[in-house]
Amino acid sequence: MSAENEPAVMWFRRDLRLADNPALLQASDSGPVLPLFVLDPALWGPSGVSRRAYLCDSLRSLDASLAKRRTSLSVVRGKPERQVVLAAKAVDATRVFVAEDFGPYGRERDERVEAELEKAGIELVRVGSPYAVAPGTVKNGSGKAYQVFTPFSRAWKDIGWEKPYDTPSGGSWLELDETVDVPTVDLPKDLTIPEAGEDAAAKRWREFADDVAAYDDERDRPDHDRTSRMSTHLKYGEIHPRTILADLAKGSGEGRTAYRTEIAWREFYADVLFRRPETAREYYKPEFARMSYAEPGEAFDAWREGRTGFPIVDAGMRQLRQSGWMHNRLRMITASFLVKDLHVEWQHGARHFLGLLADGDLASNNHGWQWVAGSGTDASPFFRIFNPTTQGKKFDPKGDYVRRWVPELADVGDPHEPSADDRDRVGYPHPIVDHKEERREALDRYDAVKD
Repeated sequence: MSAENEPAVMWFRRDLRLADNPALLQASDSGPVLPLFVLDPALWGPSGVSRRAYLCDSLRSLDASLAKRRTSLSVVRGKPERQVVLAAKAVDATRVFVAEDFGPYGRERDERVEAELEKAGIELVRVGSPYAVAPGTVKNGSGKAYQVFTPFSRAWKDIGWEKPYDTPSGGSWLELDETVDVPTVDLPKDLTIPEAGEDAAAKRWREFADDVAAYDDERDRPDHDRTSRMSTHLKYGEIHPRTILADLAKGSGEGRTAYRTEIAWREFYADVLFRRPETAREYYKPEFARMSYAEPGEAFDAWREGRTGFPIVDAGMRQLRQSGWMHNRLRMITASFLVKDLHVEWQHGARHFLGLLADGDLASNNHGWQWVAGSGTDASPFFRIFNPTTQGKKFDPKGDYVRRWVPELADVGDPHEPSADDRDRVGYPHPIVDHKEERREALDRYDAVKD
């Protein structure tokens, strides 16, 4: 068999698409391709129901796309270092193609898989990544990582990114004889997650791109719902950021610039986690570990369930529980409330978010939490403590967002500051804490460690 016609494995991970997929394109150029996905217990186990359900929907969508090419996605279950080797041997593949993973677990997993493949005389070929600019690439003049976002974003933009890749045309495909079905995940009756798949991602992006000019003005308004909702599609690689960036480059304006900056934030946090993987769980600024925190208890449960008595906080937490997503402004408000009003460490909140978010991304989620907690890169100063009532009135001025997610307050005069009588009448809880008092308490705790 010639080198140009050797069977290959395309091991899909966070790139569940056919378009703009350089690893798949190279695999197709080498010969017949086995499209493979491994249900990894180490990733499946910790995932919440939203991520499990979304992943399975995305896999079914990818399989449907492959069916149009008269093949299917071969799905297996088990440890990747065993299952990938078995799959490659089954089709006599000499190479396994992947998009490089830069996360803490993904890097370790790929090293194990590579070692086992090497024993079998099979090569692991890393092509591209889930990012426009791979983590570890952007460096300052001294060759070191940037610690602050703004200079990172400038250097990131200066480096630039490749144009989107073509979709493979023609070629031949392989399938495994023994596979498992994509699991069916039963969602709670009150939970609805976004439509998954490459086609859904492309459709959603086209819809948002038509309105991107308004993004800079509208992105902080949860009542208007004018954000892109692309985070879940990016999380699973149903669309690549360079595809989005190429479309953004076709025009100009503050909306496009603001959205490009959001892509840069995503890549900055991936870079930070790549360079300092311990910050997925530990404080980026270790001195914050010395602060006095409260143990999660009844107040933490009230926060998780959206019954704190602070309408904008409860609206955000209920949106999360019912949609597997939360508006970014609300992510900041609810995180600030947990850390600074309830004095609970950020890790508890980050873990709760990852359990429910369909777009739960370790780097963006956990470093976003550290930003709010004051302990991360470019951190919001700890003394910046969101007043939930003020935030609600500023970003949801008519109360439409609160009324949607906290329907008990639909007919009260001011859903951001319902009276005691209104609360009792509609069965909505009174505030579980006094914000002014807890703000002072948070600052006192910070003063004890800031020096």
